[in-house]
Amino acid sequence: MDAFTLSLAYGLLNISRKKIYITSLLVGIFHFIMPLLGNILGNLIRKYIGFESKYVLIIVLSLILIEMIRSLKEEKTEYNLSLLNILVFSFLVSMDSFSLGIGINYITNNILLASGIFSLLSASFTFLGFRLGKYLSVKAEKQAKYFGIVILFTVIIYFLCKQ
Repeated sequence: MDAFTLSLAYGLLNISRKKIYITSLLVGIFHFIMPLLGNILGNLIRKYIGFESKYVLIIVLSLILIEMIRSLKEEKTEYNLSLLNILVFSFLVSMDSFSLGIGINYITNNILLASGIFSLLSASFTFLGFRLGKYLSVKAEKQAKYFGIVILFTVIIYFLCKQ
């Protein structure tokens, strides 16, 4: 749902079709790899570093929110989502799946199948979020941007309150 919500907000910025496909694919790939890495390395990282990934995600989402608010004043143009932005987006929305990998053994022994299903679903939800955001931006233009800002702000508050 993180990937869906964030892609919905990005979709409101008029992302090109090619970038939507690339981002959806990369989100799917990251959602396949991250649980596997979490399964292998997650316990070590949590034990020795004590890293709380949600704060990195909150900072990045806040920066995107600021960019969305700034874009309210601009004319409608296609937002240039660079390869670096796509990689960061894909990585950050996949951080939760890393923590899922830590405990996935308690759910199933077939980790590859579980990661594959998770990958397909996350790529699909990312694509749907982008498409819905693009549709809303065409139909409602400026109101859709306000809607995206509210969604993104709500996600940030959710992550701040999530324990």
